Amino acid sequence: MPSTQQHHCIIILWEFFVKKECEAQFFKAYAAEGTWGKFFKKGKGFIRTELLKDAENPLRYVTIDYWNTVEEYERFRKEHLSEYQRIDEHNEKLTERENFIGIFTYCK
Repeated sequence: MPSTQQHHCIIILWEFFVKKECEAQFFKAYAAEGTWGKFFKKGKGFIRTELLKDAENPLRYVTIDYWNTVEEYERFRKEHLSEYQRIDEHNEKLTERENFIGIFTYCK
């Protein structure tokens, strides 16, 4: 049976395990008004970013990036690849590890 839900946007999910001593820096980089949020705001099709903190593991976070389409996200990333890589490399030291969870269709 086909879905009756409508596609509204896509979300990109990442999971992070933050070094305890880097939590404040991590927040500054990954919160909605942080480094990544300000960077993504340059992109056509960017909607917003959210930062979630695990209630049971205080050093585990998830980011949710909302874009209109995968194509707009991919175009932005390609056009700004050097800056994307620079920000990513700079923030790698803040985490023990990070996992790309995936790209999902947001349905309502």
